[in-house]
Amino acid sequence: MQFKLIIALVNDDVTDAVLDASRLAGATGATVINNARGEGIKKTKTFFGLTLETQRDVLLLLVEEHLSRDVLEKISEVGKFDNSPGTGIAFQINVEDAVGVSHQIQQLAETVEEII
Repeated sequence: MQFKLIIALVNDDVTDAVLDASRLAGATGATVINNARGEGIKKTKTFFGLTLETQRDVLLLLVEEHLSRDVLEKISEVGKFDNSPGTGIAFQINVEDAVGVSHQIQQLAETVEEII
């Protein structure tokens, strides 16, 4: 079974909605890293040296490759990434090998068989 790692950087106010949507799209879990910050094309605004930006969360989702595109699109839709700049980004990378997921493989195998 092959996996993809989806990395999503989202505003912290939509983290729960994105996680719920990704689970409905086929993700079996996620790791959330809180309080990340980033900078896009435009430099962030400051006020007396304090940064005026919303906090971001980094979501790491290890997803079976046949489900990964649906999960990625659902994350983009719920996070409203294409609606306005600065709302977040998500991308996927190939995973060569993974351990610690044997308990999920049986459930994933049944789900993927239905898709294929």
